[in-house]
Amino acid sequence: MTTPPRELPTAWAVLARALTERRSVRARYHERERLLCPHLLGWKNGRPKVLAYQTTASPPTHHDDRGWRSLFVDEIQVATIEPDHPWQTAEDYSTASNSVNEIAMAIPPE
Repeated sequence: MTTPPRELPTAWAVLARALTERRSVRARYHERERLLCPHLLGWKNGRPKVLAYQTTASPPTHHDDRGWRSLFVDEIQVATIEPDHPWQTAEDYSTASNSVNEIAMAIPPE
């Protein structure tokens, strides 16, 4: 039995390109603008997710906005490649994240 193709949200293509090219993405998620560096795309219980290193958010919060974020791709309202911001990562990156249960594509940890 063949698994039917999944319908992918619009933001998926932008995130996949950014992941492959190691580029930053400016995204609007839950009414906040975020600067993300995608590392892993996959699914959690059938829903598309991205694991990204977030470098900034607007409006800023009372805590450090940098760090790992697991976001539902179908809740990203706008996503564009950010040419003027370098892609970033952190030493604790691992594809063994519990944020997804099926990996579609990922940057291998160093």
